Amino acid sequence: MGRIDHSAAGAIHASGKNKGIGQILGYLISGHHTGLPDWYREMGTSGYTLEERLNNREHLENALKGYPPESILNVALPATLPCQRQSGDPELLHLWIRMLYSCLVDADFLDTEQFMNPEKAALRPSLVDLALLKERLDRYMSVKEANASDSPVNRARKEILRECREKGCLMEPGLFSLTVPTGGGKTLASMAFALEHAVTHCKKRIIVAIPYTSIIEQTAAVYREVFGDDAVLEHHSNLDPKKETQKSRLATENWDAPIIVTTNVQLFESLFAAKSSSCRKLHNIVNSVIVLDEAQMLPTDFLQAIISVINSLADYFRTSIVLCSATQPVLVGKVGTGKDILKGFGDGSVRELIADTENLFSIFQRVQVKMLGGADSRHEWPYVAAQLQAHEQVLCIVNTRKDCRALHDQMPNETVHLSALMCPEHRSNVIAEVKSKLVDGEPVRVVSTQLLEAGVDIDFPVVYRAFAGLDSIAQAAGRCNREGRLECGEVYVFNPPKPSPAGRLLKAENAAQVMFRTAPELAASLMPEAFHRYFMHYFSNLNGFDTKQIMDLLAGPDAHQFRIQFRTAAKRFKLIDDAMQHGIIIKYQKGNADIETLIKQLRLGGPSRSLMRQLQRYSVNVYDQDMKQLRENGMIEEVNGIWVQTGESLYHPVFGLNIDASLNYYW
Repeated sequence: MGRIDHSAAGAIHASGKNKGIGQILGYLISGHHTGLPDWYREMGTSGYTLEERLNNREHLENALKGYPPESILNVALPATLPCQRQSGDPELLHLWIRMLYSCLVDADFLDTEQFMNPEKAALRPSLVDLALLKERLDRYMSVKEANASDSPVNRARKEILRECREKGCLMEPGLFSLTVPTGGGKTLASMAFALEHAVTHCKKRIIVAIPYTSIIEQTAAVYREVFGDDAVLEHHSNLDPKKETQKSRLATENWDAPIIVTTNVQLFESLFAAKSSSCRKLHNIVNSVIVLDEAQMLPTDFLQAIISVINSLADYFRTSIVLCSATQPVLVGKVGTGKDILKGFGDGSVRELIADTENLFSIFQRVQVKMLGGADSRHEWPYVAAQLQAHEQVLCIVNTRKDCRALHDQMPNETVHLSALMCPEHRSNVIAEVKSKLVDGEPVRVVSTQLLEAGVDIDFPVVYRAFAGLDSIAQAAGRCNREGRLECGEVYVFNPPKPSPAGRLLKAENAAQVMFRTAPELAASLMPEAFHRYFMHYFSNLNGFDTKQIMDLLAGPDAHQFRIQFRTAAKRFKLIDDAMQHGIIIKYQKGNADIETLIKQLRLGGPSRSLMRQLQRYSVNVYDQDMKQLRENGMIEEVNGIWVQTGESLYHPVFGLNIDASLNYYW
């Protein structure tokens, strides 16, 4: 008979027994190796569709010639679907199918592993009891509070922690917001809520999702100090391989760990994924507590789909979600204008954990925000540089890498430069040196892009911020007088020579300028009401909240007939559009790092998961056009499918990757 396509045969058989549940099983069976398929073919797509497979009965006829057991063929299927009994909303169906798929593929992977590689299976970690982790946190916080001074800020932090613990026990599962100003201790307070809530309501695990890898590394380090390495799984692309163990590598496959610290990209792209490896972890999200840190960073182009899946997780999969931010976005009710309206969370569905946020923000007022000139006046870089040089310790955050270099060129030689053109290892080393100088009281001036803005634990007495969204300005202000050592830090907002590039950045900048023109005192206060009004301005000028039509693919008019475009939706749901970006491995050398040895391993053995994790610390992403230029200039070579630096002038010890480098270029 030849090779039997058992996945197609199984899908056809299931669909023939019941057009409802059978067709859903068809997605799972046909895709258990290759991924969830689309129902119908999209223009320009490849691979099979479920409709095509179900219409080709030859697969089933060939399989039946092998006389499979009647006990398998005659399994009874339920007449109705549980998800349809719970809700007529088609937005639930695609997630319910993914959850079933996740259970199937994880069980398949684990059974195969147990049979083929029992030694590996034995290494899988056993879950640590969340009640034990709660005890560890309680002990840690008792020591921390006992050693803290009796200041208004520390008393406020203690009150935040108390409210989070109390609400964790008292509130029923669902949606929550935690609105805490920068420096309020929300990393540990949100975990305190999550553990109290999880223990009270028998939740299985806690997932902390963060927008930036730089914040993840910092947050995971805090949690490891509290809970130990055995309890915390760190899962993101820039993870230092030295922090990994064989057990933690296995746990990243299916998130079978008590505390997971990951990225928004990893969490939400998995929730909209089609590949079996990405979907495998989804069933372990059920009955968990998810903390969405820096909730204002949820990407607006995908916000409708994200809100939809959060609602479904909370309503039908026993998952509690905490929107955690000092600058809460407006996500409740209908937001926006015309046809571009966001259908947010229902009124009253998101419950705030802090009783008096206004008073809390007043206590944490540690900076004074001032305009450098008027909201409409622009300043050339030499003028901004002169302002910065009046301070011994100062940070200036600008909007683009080009602006960062232009301003740095106007500064003294010892000025520090930080941008994404520097590889992660380089940036980490520079930030550590800056922190050391700040602590020792040495002069240090830094010009940076937004990478130093959100969540990085650094403390300057003076911060300058090029005009951006009000949430970005607040994040920059969080790097000023962070520890409250000064009576009041200074934050200056200025208009750079040119506005931000067209798009969301420019619309956010314009919304902030409206705030500073129409309500300057409110804008400068950085109070919760300021962000409410800012986000109303900002969202009303966006061109939609589902620009890739994800909801049409997953919950469109055909969804009730189980015609869902899983694969196309997964392809479109990319929070970071990496289709036009390429990673280049650069030869950054400092301390014990031996990048040349890693590149040699790449030449000899090709890429492996472990090696690529290590090389990730030495990578810089560039766009197609820049990549083409570097290839033409002979500055990079392809080594077993990975682009690697060749020309010495490609990477500058201060500025990082030089797009304009050539063989005849000298620094």
